[in-house]
Amino acid sequence: MKEYDQLTQLCERLGAPPVQAAAMAAQLLKRAEQLSVERARPREEMMSHLLRLLVQGRAGEVPADFPATQPPQADKKI
Repeated sequence: MKEYDQLTQLCERLGAPPVQAAAMAAQLLKRAEQLSVERARPREEMMSHLLRLLVQGRAGEVPADFPATQPPQADKKI
């Protein structure tokens, strides 16, 4: 089974509809490659990192290394 198919199945098991799961799998593959180049780390390591983030996010957990952010402010017209 191809990595794309495995990721699609994983996303489906985490609750994504099939079309969304396929899109998520493609995005995970692309981002793992990007991070690998940016950080000069093995692609498998970056995929592992992304999968941990995916599972934590699905569980409602915020990783400790994610900085707190504020929502964007709406433009105020005077």
